[in-house]
Amino acid sequence: MSLGEAPVRIVVIGAGTSDPSTTRLLADRTAQTTVTALRGSGHNATVRVIELAPIGAEIIQGLVSGFPSGPVQDAISFVAQADALIVATPVYKAGVSGLFKSFVDLLDNDLIVAKPVLLAATAGTGRHSMVIDDQLRPLFAFFRAMPAPTSVFAAPEDWASPELGRRIDRAAAELAVLTTSGVGRAIADAGWSRYQHSFGGNATRAAHSGDDIALDTELMRLARGADGTPAQ
Repeated sequence: MSLGEAPVRIVVIGAGTSDPSTTRLLADRTAQTTVTALRGSGHNATVRVIELAPIGAEIIQGLVSGFPSGPVQDAISFVAQADALIVATPVYKAGVSGLFKSFVDLLDNDLIVAKPVLLAATAGTGRHSMVIDDQLRPLFAFFRAMPAPTSVFAAPEDWASPELGRRIDRAAAELAVLTTSGVGRAIADAGWSRYQHSFGGNATRAAHSGDDIALDTELMRLARGADGTPAQ
């Protein structure tokens, strides 16, 4: 991919709730640094930000009904189409935001297979700095995504520290390499048929319709009856 080709699609998922939100500030700074890193290697990029707070009620409704709709479904579609993700959540009481986790719970298990992800979090104290590795990294390992080796955490005392900038630079450079190397796509292509996919799921290559139902299995023949008519 080069400057003359389709831009890299970066999607930022932000779970900050205050205005202004330090979580959004960290996400924006990280996204801009990633765009700069991509441009430095000859790649254009676009950034789309999904703010979860404005659609919080719809997220909960989707969890209860099992059928996300409207802006939540749009957000899931943007995640599915992304070439790379930047996820940023506030930390409360040694745990990731419930709003963030609720949105992630709506994602199909195969939606971000081998997709590069940069993990970021903010908190009111540095005591929460391990939440990224304790909770976010295992969460995205479950989805078989590819988190960048470096994560970004910011407590109030970090904002004035040059170390935060250096960490963002390193994480953004890693995400840029993961995104443009093609390794994620190769991994997904190699193992796609071996992953479990949801019927009617949001992952592009996992879309199914009634035509995909195997009618010649023993179970389906039993359901139809021996002569092909519905069993009584």
